[in-house]
Amino acid sequence: MKTQLGRRARVVIVDDDPGLLRLLTIRLRSEGFEVAACENAAQALSSVPRFHPDVLVTDLRMKDKDGIQLLKELQGRYPALPVILLTAHGTIPDAVTATKSGAFAFLTKPVEKDQLLEQIEAALKVSGFATVTEDWRAGIVTRNPVMEERLSQALMAAGSDAPVLLTGGPGSGKMQLARAIHQASPRRGARFSTLACATATLESLQSALIGRREADAPPPQDAPRGTLFLDEVADLPLDLQLSLNGLLDTEPTRIISGTARNLQELVTRGKFREDLFYRLSVTRIDLPPLSQRRDDVPLLAAHFLDEYGRQAGHRHVLAPEALELLMVGDWPGNVRQLQTLIQHAASLATGPVISAELVQRALGSGTAPQLSTFDQARDEFMRNYLVQLLQITRGNVTQAAKLAGRNRTDFYKLLNRHGVQPDDFKHN
Repeated sequence: MKTQLGRRARVVIVDDDPGLLRLLTIRLRSEGFEVAACENAAQALSSVPRFHPDVLVTDLRMKDKDGIQLLKELQGRYPALPVILLTAHGTIPDAVTATKSGAFAFLTKPVEKDQLLEQIEAALKVSGFATVTEDWRAGIVTRNPVMEERLSQALMAAGSDAPVLLTGGPGSGKMQLARAIHQASPRRGARFSTLACATATLESLQSALIGRREADAPPPQDAPRGTLFLDEVADLPLDLQLSLNGLLDTEPTRIISGTARNLQELVTRGKFREDLFYRLSVTRIDLPPLSQRRDDVPLLAAHFLDEYGRQAGHRHVLAPEALELLMVGDWPGNVRQLQTLIQHAASLATGPVISAELVQRALGSGTAPQLSTFDQARDEFMRNYLVQLLQITRGNVTQAAKLAGRNRTDFYKLLNRHGVQPDDFKHN
């Protein structure tokens, strides 16, 4: 099964029976699926962030960790990933319980090929694979596991009309993610519009909710309404908050809101309506700051250089020392600040190579104290990386070591060297 752009559907198979694992892998590959075969739950948890599957099929009874435990971990990290359980006849009650807990379906062994394909195809429709083209997230550049988890949440949110609240610092990509959710939704053929809440009026709010300009022809009665992004919704005046609350009952436009401020704190201070807060935040997605996804900095820098190169008609590359400076920045303006800096540095370059001096000039003297030594920058990056791994695995050192591609002993040494305690993450 393929998307409109030709990508094959990806399936992770998990079973500690080597014979069955091999058989299922052969069957699915012969049907055109990309397959990652895993012998246990730990391998599956390591494979998912790299393979980006559309469906996961797992045995219920396994030695190290059973399918239900794997299901629960996947629900926490990748809630949009459908999970199909394989079970022997005697464990059907457990499988039924797991299905009620969020598993997509269960099949009894021996598994019939047609039944397996039928359930996988049904799961692909639920996950959005059958209708969402690959470019729904084309503008979002990342390889960071936490960011990938947020994108998984966004794809799941795209399948419903429930309001979404996107939180994160200025420049973290809230509007871009809102566009991606719209692009992945059934509304993608309709208008995506934005409203700057700080300067909103009742008229502009009503017009934005209707989703068309006065000069536009009225849409057909059965045409899908579009998506409205409320940019910095915390800045919406109280009288317009009341108006919005009433309009939400009558207008079918899909609402996605973004804010860099703590709305719950504003509710406590009487600056934001509590009823509106709960209506807008049915689904909440928090975007991590760039300082917590430093592994994305080289990727983003290359992406922005490519964009600038296409506009300017000539290409630039960063000198290694220049990239080192970017890796240690605080980035209070997040991805937007990095984009602006790259464009500025490229505009100053007289040759194809952007030097460290040009990057330093673009950064400004205010960031110079951060750049004391490369060793300090490397240690900070390593500690942040270790923290991210333990956040993802909830303090499971074995899983974190596998994600990092290190053995458990070496990984413990890294944790000790950088003062990171796994127990601090086990109850997060």
